[in-house]
Amino acid sequence: MKRITVLFIACGIFSAALGGNEDYPIGPRSSAMGNASVSLSDMWSAHHNQGALGFVRDAGAGVSYENRFLLKEISVRGGVAVLPVKAGTFGICITNFGYSQYNENKYSVSFGKAFGDKLSAGIAIDYLTTKIAEGYGSKGVLAAEAGIVAKPIKNLNIGVHVFNPTRAKISDYDDERLPTIIRLGGDYTFSEKVILAIEAQKDIRYKPEFKAGIEYKAVKEFYLRIGISTNPTLSTFGFGINLKNIKIDLAASYHQTLGISPQLGLSYVFAKTEKSKG
Repeated sequence: MKRITVLFIACGIFSAALGGNEDYPIGPRSSAMGNASVSLSDMWSAHHNQGALGFVRDAGAGVSYENRFLLKEISVRGGVAVLPVKAGTFGICITNFGYSQYNENKYSVSFGKAFGDKLSAGIAIDYLTTKIAEGYGSKGVLAAEAGIVAKPIKNLNIGVHVFNPTRAKISDYDDERLPTIIRLGGDYTFSEKVILAIEAQKDIRYKPEFKAGIEYKAVKEFYLRIGISTNPTLSTFGFGINLKNIKIDLAASYHQTLGISPQLGLSYVFAKTEKSKG
């Protein structure tokens, strides 16, 4: 009975705060940093901000799993893959939320291109589906997203991203539409050991969210991360381990009412180039 009560509370809070058919964040690195990820450049940019893909130099793939509040019914699964080519970097991303009776899926194809060393821009085409059991069926809709990442000065990255600028319609009933979400943020590298990232996010239907996180490279192969975000208020933390081409990342967020949400990620970089950073 307690499990069912927590499940309903969780769904109620996050439905009110985030709405339905969301662009759920994935990837333990950004999750541990409060999801302040709009300016970060790595393979998970295929999901967070396609504008950063132009700065991704290595082919790779990764998967993640978040067990929200230790309830498998509201867990989030994700996978990304990126492939740099001469013209830019292609990415694909798949996310899944929910369980057999209710689930949401997002399938995304993206492309990002760098214009010199200071600017990169990217776009993505998404197909989002919602499935409800008990004879309700499923519904799919196309959407788009786009972003830019700029490096105006040394060690500073600034990112802007818009999800669903066209306000794609889910259903004619009550004029239901996908959320339109605008994100702006930046990260600053204080040294080869410390990165600070901050971000503001605005779903046009709700109050803005603010996020911040720090990544600390304790040693070459080990990273510590902490962060915080608002609406809802979450404290986040985690760590990452780099083993040559394999990266293992763990993160957790904590909600004072609903508890902890652990997340695990595993990624593989197929080849390192001389231009790569970390």
